[in-house]
Amino acid sequence: MTQPIMPPDKDPLATAATGRIDARNAAQLAALFERCAWFRTLAPEHRAWVLETSHAQAWAAGAIVAAREAPSAYWLGVSSGLVKLAIFNASGRGCTFSGVPHGGWFGEGSVIKREPRKYDVIALQPSLVMAVTADTFHRLMDSSLPFNRFVIHQLNNRMGEFIALIQNSRLLDVDARVAQALAQMFNPDLYPETGRALEISQEEIGMLAGASRQRVNQALQTLEREGLVTLSYNRVDVVDLGALRAFGRDQI
Repeated sequence: MTQPIMPPDKDPLATAATGRIDARNAAQLAALFERCAWFRTLAPEHRAWVLETSHAQAWAAGAIVAAREAPSAYWLGVSSGLVKLAIFNASGRGCTFSGVPHGGWFGEGSVIKREPRKYDVIALQPSLVMAVTADTFHRLMDSSLPFNRFVIHQLNNRMGEFIALIQNSRLLDVDARVAQALAQMFNPDLYPETGRALEISQEEIGMLAGASRQRVNQALQTLEREGLVTLSYNRVDVVDLGALRAFGRDQI
């Protein structure tokens, strides 16, 4: 059984067992942000704000990147790896809202409202997570039209993702839930850096689809027989993304 995860006493992004990249590593930090489409649209002075105040932090698999009920002090993005957004109750039962692969940014809703984070952010794989301070985020919202466009687009797509999650969990069988959980991580609007291959284990897929590893294995075999994916160790290659997105939709 998954153990309950309690919020730490201090900002979870302040310390970690592994490396941090910040303004002292200016070239490295800039290279990470240059990969982000929203950053490339900013005016030079706005880019400078981001680089002066932001950082990236490496996290081991299983680490709590940011805790539920802790202040939403940062807007977060995954530079490499995979994290999940989940909640756990006192008995240890959990619910996963979303998996965020590399290239994805999240948490803008809580940052905008300056409210405690509504979920735990947990690294499913060794991950490098980028963090933009809430103050810089609000400063950009006040000053940058391109940034505002990006955030509105992000919020709209995130709302669609969560509506689909509720719909899928209530109406789809396990095979279809696995297909939809995989397809969501290839959403080019939310996760623009995901190609057609995803480094992910069956256990990790199960956390996203709400199914056991054994049942996920059966579902993946079905999807492979249908010609939608090919499987290798801890890796899923999508052969037909359109068909994967459509799989099981007749149940709705």
